[in-house]
Amino acid sequence: MKKNSLKILCLLFSVAAIAQQPKAKKEFTTSGKKITVYTTAENSKLRLTSTDNLTFSASKQPLETEFSVFVEPAKKFQTFMGIGGAITDASAEIFAKLSKEKQAEFLNAYYDQQKGIGYSLLRTTIQSSDFSSGSYSYIEEGDKDLKTFSIDHDRQYRIPLIKQAIQKAGGKLTTYVAPWSPNAFMKSNKNVLKGGTLLPEYYQTWANFYAKFIKAYEKEGIPIWGTSTQNEPMATQTWESCIYTAEAERDFIKNYLGPTLKKENLGDKKIIVWDHNRDLMNYRANVIYSDPEAAKYVWGMGFHWYETWSGGAPMFDNVAKVNEAYPDKKLMFTEGCVEKFNAAKYQFWGNAERYGINMIHDFNNGTVAWTDWNILLDQNGGPNHVGNFCFAPIHADTTTGELIYTPSFYYIGHFSKFIRLNAVRVSTAVSRSTLLSTSFLNTDGTMATIVMNQSANELTYNLIIGAEKSVVKIPAHAIQTLVY
Repeated sequence: MKKNSLKILCLLFSVAAIAQQPKAKKEFTTSGKKITVYTTAENSKLRLTSTDNLTFSASKQPLETEFSVFVEPAKKFQTFMGIGGAITDASAEIFAKLSKEKQAEFLNAYYDQQKGIGYSLLRTTIQSSDFSSGSYSYIEEGDKDLKTFSIDHDRQYRIPLIKQAIQKAGGKLTTYVAPWSPNAFMKSNKNVLKGGTLLPEYYQTWANFYAKFIKAYEKEGIPIWGTSTQNEPMATQTWESCIYTAEAERDFIKNYLGPTLKKENLGDKKIIVWDHNRDLMNYRANVIYSDPEAAKYVWGMGFHWYETWSGGAPMFDNVAKVNEAYPDKKLMFTEGCVEKFNAAKYQFWGNAERYGINMIHDFNNGTVAWTDWNILLDQNGGPNHVGNFCFAPIHADTTTGELIYTPSFYYIGHFSKFIRLNAVRVSTAVSRSTLLSTSFLNTDGTMATIVMNQSANELTYNLIIGAEKSVVKIPAHAIQTLVY
């Protein structure tokens, strides 16, 4: 009897131990899955339109004459953190001029997951940028102790729009901030515009400024995820700007910004370095990340796409090389827009394709999050107090009250609507350079594969996953998201 009892007891312990073991994650399979195809195409009415429902069938070795997209779900890479845009003073001022109906339409378009493209990320500025109606500050000039600090300026337009965006996004938007310039009295050129450097005697004052701003916004009910050290720290601009060499940024973070945020109980706020173009990002990473005392405060690196100002091609490989050299640090695209506004080019397809090309390359090179610049501008590409007028995915004609959706809005939507938070990128490759592709596995088990056709011809391609495939048609100059 005792022997039987002992056997039963051992059996019960074995069953309990098995039950407590973590369940193995189900590997992705195409078995029994259907593919929904969403398409946006030039010279058509297709805009994030459901265009096909397909199934998988047995696959075999593709031919060199075929176009193919290869997805390998077992090979996983970075975890997705979000896609979004910047709520600048300009965007908020134009939003305030819209009718209540157009405001609701606009918020749905960007932030509603079902009705719109489901933005989950938000960037905003510390003090003024070029996309403000004028330069302004949160303190009185010369106030080294920040006794006059107030964000009252932002309460008129910017804070109300940010709050509405958060609400429309379901109560959460990962929000990060960036300064364009310290106050004139803190700088070598005594001007918030045209570059200059932060004077050493004001390093601590400026570090305190970030903490005050973050706390003030959080008191308004806007949680701040992180901050970059400086927007475009190697560009002397006609607008708000400030120069930091790699060594200067390293030392400011190590000795002032990092310790100050920690001391102010803001040590959980992420610090983003660089926040400038891909051309010099590798040098910046080498200098800052090779210093353990600076690197310990840094979450990762932000970058922009404007390195093409020199006439060269986008330097996508630099992103991959930073990722390869420093895999423990994250990469985030923090700003891009189509420069030199021209109302005749609202529907210019090349602008949208620029987004598609950049987003696919950046994600495939390890980027975890991607942020557009202004979410809204007016019919002049502003307001902008130094005449630096640009495109946004949506413009508002303030004379008619109408919203103008550009193709760029839909191209971004092919990513932001279907790749959800905490999705994981999986290996994706193409057999012909006319196609570009990336894929993300969502936490609900669905895969989103984005395919872009850069050619002037309709193409038929194979989507091949393991031993199964589907055959898909894509129009000329089009982008598709395949959800399966």
